[in-house]
Amino acid sequence: MEKALILYNKISEHPLQDELDVLDQVAVVESALTELGYDVFREEFDLDMNRVKIALQQINPKFVFNLVETVDNKGNLIFLAPALLESLKIPFSGSGLHSMYLTSNKILAKEAFRNHNIPTGEWFMANQIDQLNQEKRYIVKPLWEDGSVGISEQGVFYGNDPEIKNYFKNRNPKDYFIEEYIHGREFNISVLGGKNGPRVLPPAEIKFIDFPEGKPHILGYESKWDEDSFEYKNTVRTFEFEESDKTLLSKLTKICYDCWNSFKLKGYVRVDIRVDEKNNPYVLEINANPCISPDAGFYAACNRAGIKFTTVISEIIFDALN
Repeated sequence: MEKALILYNKISEHPLQDELDVLDQVAVVESALTELGYDVFREEFDLDMNRVKIALQQINPKFVFNLVETVDNKGNLIFLAPALLESLKIPFSGSGLHSMYLTSNKILAKEAFRNHNIPTGEWFMANQIDQLNQEKRYIVKPLWEDGSVGISEQGVFYGNDPEIKNYFKNRNPKDYFIEEYIHGREFNISVLGGKNGPRVLPPAEIKFIDFPEGKPHILGYESKWDEDSFEYKNTVRTFEFEESDKTLLSKLTKICYDCWNSFKLKGYVRVDIRVDEKNNPYVLEINANPCISPDAGFYAACNRAGIKFTTVISEIIFDALN
């Protein structure tokens, strides 16, 4: 029986739900790998990479399913897992070191979008507040974190709002950047690799239901993780579209293929896109190795496409081994 190893980030002593979610991903991937006939092992990844290296060499798996989202609870170290695996020449799921680093650093990704003619909104560093357009709205985002960590409506400002400077008083400005806030529709679109190349899965739109006038339409931390919050209860994923959206969805699909090819992605990704009130799309970010738990957008898109999860995992494995 061939061996497969699931590598995932070590859970901290007092984890929040966004950190614990990786254990749900481990469970669902382990179940699929077992169904596919693999002898499955688990290993935690942390800063003791020599320990991880020894464990990998002792188990000697055919491939590693990489579910490492943070290291020492820091998103900016996510590249360490693919870096170690590449150095050991062990095949692993998802995107490689270069793609992972490029997509997880939001500023590098923004610059790459521009270089590859992929539409994206304006952005600034925290020390460029004086360059903001006073009539535009902006959102402050963490430079490295995913899963909506560090994103809230408290970080949404107009360019002439003096409170934007106060926002950074108790935060390290080097950990954040400022992005143009695009009021409009939000799409989360998943892409699956495999034997026949990348496949854009059915697009999902996030609906902001009954949001009061002036309240930013954003997927912040509350929307994703706080089940008792207004934002969680009033942001709804839908795969249903009007016939009039056909041209727009075709455009968004092409953008997703452009992202996959330009960033040399593998395995599975999710592309987050905003569409303004004039139907202009802007890529917010690429999530390489997005959340794969049963309640996540990627899993939902696979269901919508009618793809069994074991088939999804086998396609991801094919990309890992080729």
